Amino acid sequence: MHLFPILLAAAALAPAAGPGLLAAVPFLERIDVHEEQTGGFVSYRIPGLVVTARGTVLTFCEARKFSGLDWGEIEIHQRRSTDGGRTFAPVRQVAHLGLRLPRNPANAAQPPGKVIGEPGQQTVNNPVPIAARDGTVHLIYCVEYMRVFHVRSTDDGQTWSRPVEITTAAERFRPEWNWRVIATGPGHGLQLRGGRLIVPVWLAKADDGAHGNSVVATLFSDDQGATWRRGEIAVPRKTKDTPGTTEPMTAQLGDGRVMLIARNRAAPHRKIVTYSPDGATGWTPFRFADALVEPVCQASLLGPDDPATPGKTRLLFSGPDSLERADGKAAPGGRRDRRNLSVKLSLDDGRSWIATRALEPGPSAYSDLAVLPDGTILCLYESGRPGATRPGSKRTDWPYARLTLARFNLEWLTESGEARLPKP
Repeated sequence: MHLFPILLAAAALAPAAGPGLLAAVPFLERIDVHEEQTGGFVSYRIPGLVVTARGTVLTFCEARKFSGLDWGEIEIHQRRSTDGGRTFAPVRQVAHLGLRLPRNPANAAQPPGKVIGEPGQQTVNNPVPIAARDGTVHLIYCVEYMRVFHVRSTDDGQTWSRPVEITTAAERFRPEWNWRVIATGPGHGLQLRGGRLIVPVWLAKADDGAHGNSVVATLFSDDQGATWRRGEIAVPRKTKDTPGTTEPMTAQLGDGRVMLIARNRAAPHRKIVTYSPDGATGWTPFRFADALVEPVCQASLLGPDDPATPGKTRLLFSGPDSLERADGKAAPGGRRDRRNLSVKLSLDDGRSWIATRALEPGPSAYSDLAVLPDGTILCLYESGRPGATRPGSKRTDWPYARLTLARFNLEWLTESGEARLPKP
């Protein structure tokens, strides 16, 4: 690997170096933002992360009240930092604070043993924040994997508007794909250079389990979130040659195209990737991304513009880089161990990845990426404790013990250096 282009990119992204220095000193700092079995909640999962136009860091997650499962009594929680993610204000509940909504029949109708959650509980799930360039922060989320809502903040997440339901946009998929379960993201959404807001979604018919038989697509807005429309389905329904897909993530590339990656269970164990000229239509035939390992887990994608090279982007990827199975099973489409969360860098829109480094070698799972105004990279991710067990389970290496925020620069991807901050 040639380090010279990496160092040039790092110099552009890192804080300004001192006289005579090519780039800043590599660093990695980590702080735990949430921890399981605290605050009256069993588990905190499904990270969402943005940096606002004013530089405020906002983290979002699902706060799971009684169990770590995907359905049940779940709230959306936010934390806020005005010093670049070094310290955080107290946790607060945001999103759906009003009238409770009924359960999704697709869950209640599952066979015995597959229903998740209890009657009367409400699942508020999959927070997808978008930090718009005009200073507005949009937050799109779901209730009961059935209804989609939009709220906005004009004061960097200090207050939020009343929720506006935008499920009508998703309903327009039904003639083509009669879904019973919908989920936004998870992870951050996207504002294109032209202003369009993009929210990746996946839609399931719930034929085999509540999340079974799914496709991926996007919702979009061309009027700052006042109205929302559906895009085309990006990856078609599951067939012999097309795997089922969930949990898409998008990024805009240097040439303006939108890249979408999606989770899948196909035997190549690689992320599915497709491209669109506008983030909504004209998706290319999907392919498997050879360099992006797929342990059947969400991953994050970020394409910030490179201030040193107009018209170019630095594409970042984060996700578990593991195909191991601790149980020794080798089912072709089976889930692999969620561990070894790694970050990758591409300077050519994902055609090649010039740097890869493990951020969390141990148990780790979902993640989301953002970049501060000074170029510092942030990654909010699920991390665990090696040997720790899930309550009521014999499974070890539980990867969901904490939500951790890492701060690092591109020099760290090729060199070393670490400091751990105390808990906020």
